[in-house]
Amino acid sequence: MENSIRPYVLADINWKTVKETDYKVAILPWGATEAHNYHLPYATDNFQAEFVAIEAAKKAWEKKAKVIVLPTIPFGVNTGQMDVKLCMNMSPSTQYAVLKDVVQVLNAHDIQKLVIVNSHGGNNFKQMIRELSLAFPKNFVCAINWWQVANANDYFNEPGDHAGELETSAIMHIKPHLVLPLEEAGNGTEKKFKIKGLKEGWVSTQRQWTEVTKDTGVGNPKFATAEKGKIFLEVVVDKVAEFFGELYHADAKNMYE
Repeated sequence: MENSIRPYVLADINWKTVKETDYKVAILPWGATEAHNYHLPYATDNFQAEFVAIEAAKKAWEKKAKVIVLPTIPFGVNTGQMDVKLCMNMSPSTQYAVLKDVVQVLNAHDIQKLVIVNSHGGNNFKQMIRELSLAFPKNFVCAINWWQVANANDYFNEPGDHAGELETSAIMHIKPHLVLPLEEAGNGTEKKFKIKGLKEGWVSTQRQWTEVTKDTGVGNPKFATAEKGKIFLEVVVDKVAEFFGELYHADAKNMYE
């Protein structure tokens, strides 16, 4: 439990602090609420997005970058998991409506830079950012997939796609009390598409999750450890914090060299 108010976390602070602080960068953690094999919590993506966002913001703040972390959006695109009990779906069109409202508030208070820290593979903000650039031409919006910040193959035997070694190790570090013993986890075996183009990845579609995996995991978590999660997350947080600092000092009208 936190012992002090974190001035870079909007949920912690008050109107007195907010009105006196000139924030330049807002950070929006965005996750999902979905099944993660038998051993990880439904809020796995939310915990990861919030952890990376807040820890990186802390480091950026300590270097005098006035960034502010907004509350986490807990629902993601889960259109392929509608038959998995209580996997909560937010359609892309709804996500855009939420994102547009967030940017509208930031724009009204002259916070022109927004970073989405994404933690769910089903979320894809690139096209939304394109549309936002027309609706709010003064605002710079970008998105980070936290698990892609560093090369996972350098830290894990089999990183996995969903509730595998990477995610399990991360939650073992972030929320160890919510991780069931690994012997209770499924092995995350994934069925592949039969059609060559889909199997090789140069044709894209969504996966019907219950046809792909029996335990809702994709990737074997058996090699996961809290220490691996800690090491990987430290590398990720350091790189994201550096980005926050660079973006804070950057001129959004002069971004190219």
